[in-house]
Amino acid sequence: MSNLDNYQAEFEKARQQRAGEPARIGRVRDEAMRRFLAQGFPTTRHEEWRFTSVAPIAAANFALANGSGAAGETTARPFEIPDVFGAELVFVDGSYAPALSTPGTLPAGVQAGSLSAYAAGRADAIEQHLTQVAPFDRQPFVALNTAFFRDGAYINIPARTVLEKPIHVLFLSSGETRKDEQSSRESRPHFSCPRVLVVLGEQSQAAIVESYAGADGAEYFTNVVTEIVLGDSAVLDHYKLQHESTQAFHVSAVYLKAARSANCTSHSVSLGGALVRNDVIAVLGGEGGQCALNGLYVADGQRHIDNHTTIDHAMPHCDSREIYKGVLADRARGVFNGKIIVRPDAQKTDAKQTNRALLLSEDAQVNSKPELEIFANDVKCTHGAAVGQLDEDAVFYLRSRGIGLAEARRLLIHAFAGDVLNRMALEPIRTAVERVLQRQLARALAA
Repeated sequence: MSNLDNYQAEFEKARQQRAGEPARIGRVRDEAMRRFLAQGFPTTRHEEWRFTSVAPIAAANFALANGSGAAGETTARPFEIPDVFGAELVFVDGSYAPALSTPGTLPAGVQAGSLSAYAAGRADAIEQHLTQVAPFDRQPFVALNTAFFRDGAYINIPARTVLEKPIHVLFLSSGETRKDEQSSRESRPHFSCPRVLVVLGEQSQAAIVESYAGADGAEYFTNVVTEIVLGDSAVLDHYKLQHESTQAFHVSAVYLKAARSANCTSHSVSLGGALVRNDVIAVLGGEGGQCALNGLYVADGQRHIDNHTTIDHAMPHCDSREIYKGVLADRARGVFNGKIIVRPDAQKTDAKQTNRALLLSEDAQVNSKPELEIFANDVKCTHGAAVGQLDEDAVFYLRSRGIGLAEARRLLIHAFAGDVLNRMALEPIRTAVERVLQRQLARALAA
């Protein structure tokens, strides 16, 4: 049986367990599965995947997680975020874990909980946005997620509502395996497809943190899609923190659609995983919108982290700012592809993109490709990219002040990454990420 046949078989098994879900979602799943089987996994012949081979994912014999994994308190939460949240939603192997979650006390009208539970009781509200922001016709991993998502988070903030505390959505992977039905001796690693749907009404404000972690050393595949819809003048501070197992595969797509005068800031932090692909696609679909994409990734060993971003200026008088930075050690590989699109009607666009990578070894490598597609004439658009090593003059200066070599290098790397971290408005999140980053850097510098 080929691996596509394997996914088809897993899909048929899952279909039998979803007999009660809304008919429209079932039809969308069927279409998404057809699209995935027709496209298959992308290869390096596809321009969007030119520098990232997903052959290890395509070759693995994954089984769909059944949602009964033994994660939870036994799975470490690497970011050690203090209890600063208005609510915390915890998912284990893609399924909601109410015993580990803290609903909290949220303002009247705010909905935050299990996507599948809300879909069962409020199907019309869910269907209005689900799959409408993240197209799957040409994106095989989005199609795979749409076909298989069992559960995920649904967050709906009514108009003119301000959340004083952030909402945390935590996805844990247990690393549990499942026996192969064809062989009683062979165990199969699992895959899960969480879905996140966030809707902010006009003039609402919120901060939402997504974080991903897994059992140490476990092999598994997380394929997540996040859809974000912002109403007029809505403001969102969105964080995606990823520290998966060193043997894990993590593929993520965040799709954002912003209406008139909406403002969104996205923070993407990737510190774990063997093979990681992050896509962030932001559409400024209303006049006067603002968007900021901030990203930091750190990799050592032979790990591979790929960040693709697109900011689509579809309407006039919109501003965007983007800064991504990477730190690569050993034989690690990094990819950054950032695209800015300015549509014909998007006059008075102001867009700036910056991408920097720091290589700590001669064998580390990064591929960088900034892109501008401009179809309007009254715009300000710039991009800059640089790849290099630590400034030896700066290292020498610190050492001349009595600082050891390892500490001097650590300080310079932390300053390099700090340009991204300091853009995080939530101080407890910034502090938690810095702690993990320090451990990562200590390991990389000791190699």
